[in-house]
Amino acid sequence: MSELVSYSFSDGIARLGLDNGKANALSPEVFEALNAALDRAEQDRAVVVISGKPGIFSGGYDLKVMTASPEAAKGLVSIGSSLSRRLLAHPYPVVAVCTGHAIAKGAFLLLSCDYRIGVQGPFKIGLNEVAIGMTMHHAGIELARARLTNSAFNRSVINAEMFSPEQAVEAGFLDRAVPAEELEAEAMAIARQLTQLNMTAHRKTKLKARKGLLELLDWAIDEDKHHNL
Repeated sequence: MSELVSYSFSDGIARLGLDNGKANALSPEVFEALNAALDRAEQDRAVVVISGKPGIFSGGYDLKVMTASPEAAKGLVSIGSSLSRRLLAHPYPVVAVCTGHAIAKGAFLLLSCDYRIGVQGPFKIGLNEVAIGMTMHHAGIELARARLTNSAFNRSVINAEMFSPEQAVEAGFLDRAVPAEELEAEAMAIARQLTQLNMTAHRKTKLKARKGLLELLDWAIDEDKHHNL
């Protein structure tokens, strides 16, 4: 597919691998590649598995773009929020494999997927926007509100608290955290289990269950276009 997002397909499972520098930064080009990979996965009628690389899932938005200008920052956030909405409504199950740190938009990607498995270790997962001087955008607030526990929502969104993988399970960023030597096997076992779902029922139930959130994100994505971060 792309040097930024690899794609492989086998036995009903599409593997998408993020690879963009040390921080796995999420740039416009990465989002373009992710959307193209999701298009292909949809054509393949595949369960999607999105992975980072050892030690890092993603450190968030590309800071070169975010600091270029207020308009550039708003534009990238809009693209990223739209991808989150797409993942939440994707017609086939989406599994995130958190291979290490997941910061800011990296953590929001976890919140956008149907099942999230992470690796245990000295890694940080969370939303650091307030700590680095960014006012949290509406889409981020609503996505976090929907997927995190009430306590973790306030600690994460308002206080920029970071979590260990085990704490991230309690907070709602992850569903499970496993030792590194078990991550690949466990992730693929989950993906294979999800291939057994009735995909029509999965799609219709997902859209019904998330109808309110998807409508709220439509509003939030539009609203965020009018406010600097």
